[in-house]
Amino acid sequence: MSRLSSSRSSSTLSLNSSVSSSITTPDSDSEITGSVGNHVSPLNSSDSFILVTGGLGFIGSHTSLELLKAGYNVIIVDDLSNSYHNVLSKINTLAARYCSQQGLKLPTLHFHKLDYRSKAMRFLLESYSTLVPTFSENSGEFIKIQSKISGVIHFAAFKSVSESIEKPFQYYRNNVCGLVDFVELLGKHKIHKFVFSSSATVYGSKAAKGERLREEEVVHHETLYLDDFNNETLAEPSVSGLTSPYGRSKYFCEAILADIAHADPSWRVVALRYFNPIGCDPSGLLGEDPKGNPTNLFPVIAQVLTGSRTELDIFGINWNTRDGTAIRDFIHVTDLARGHVAALSSDIESPFRTFNLGTGNGTTVAEAVKSLEGASLKNIAVNLAPRRIGDVGFCVAANDRAKKELGWTAKETIQQCAKDLWNYVNQPETALSFS
Repeated sequence: MSRLSSSRSSSTLSLNSSVSSSITTPDSDSEITGSVGNHVSPLNSSDSFILVTGGLGFIGSHTSLELLKAGYNVIIVDDLSNSYHNVLSKINTLAARYCSQQGLKLPTLHFHKLDYRSKAMRFLLESYSTLVPTFSENSGEFIKIQSKISGVIHFAAFKSVSESIEKPFQYYRNNVCGLVDFVELLGKHKIHKFVFSSSATVYGSKAAKGERLREEEVVHHETLYLDDFNNETLAEPSVSGLTSPYGRSKYFCEAILADIAHADPSWRVVALRYFNPIGCDPSGLLGEDPKGNPTNLFPVIAQVLTGSRTELDIFGINWNTRDGTAIRDFIHVTDLARGHVAALSSDIESPFRTFNLGTGNGTTVAEAVKSLEGASLKNIAVNLAPRRIGDVGFCVAANDRAKKELGWTAKETIQQCAKDLWNYVNQPETALSFS
């Protein structure tokens, strides 16, 4: 998540020869030019990088790790408004451990503490760019910008549904306005591969029909597709029932990116619609540890298990489901992270493409609670509460497109998610934050 920072300090953390950390949030152009140049020298390497905004957050940190394990050099940009700096060393430790076990060279990891909307981003992108003399038969010799950043994965966004209702300006300014300026800046540096962190919330009230959600149900330009009966069908742009500024911000961002890619087909934009990310890296070193009170189901359950909350609120027990509680598509965050790597490495011909990232299977909230009771061998106190406005009883992904076009599928079970979370909660450092 990205927020404006007031810090004016600059420092460098060197974890090992493969990691450099540039902590810079200046207010003037001259300060950022000097600090980026002094702390990081990316142009000494002939290798390309993947830029990850919000790369120390829950999903961002796991994705950064999976990118390193897949052999990508990574630049993380995060302002630490909803994450912690020590996550950087954990990512590097796990990547180094994996590479050592596999006999692989550890890729390069750079970190910059800054808001992705700040002036500093322009100078950071310039520091990873070079000017290349190029000859054209039509116009003769000219200078071409060549960036060492071959792709961007964009996580830096506010993500609380309830907070977005209270602070809509903040969400639209960061999530939507920030994206417009950022993508325009990337285009100026000839960086056209962009993976966007979207959400199943873009489906709005379409989720209320109680069927698996297909990408064609929310499109931004007319699209031909094959339906379940193999008939060619026209999908037209439409949306209904978006219940929060957060959900609308994700929809708006998708629409903007689709328009940009439509106008300039050199873009390759992938929007990944997440369902319900849970779990954490099996090592127990990475997990979901937001600043402030968590609102997602599994971290809240963890607080109940550790005693920092007395009980878990379950909203609605009279849904038309097997036990009366709502059904959700819970996906292990490592599976989700690998979906980003698959999207980044895919050779998609379309300038803009959306993909659901979910298991395709539904788990009730009560079943999710039982999975954590099984992992922890503890009982979880619950409070059965009325349904909330805007809630739906069934929200599950149709993930056929991701399987076919990305070669990706989720592998981990709800039981493994619960086991990994409980392992994370029981780490000494983590236990303090949940107490």
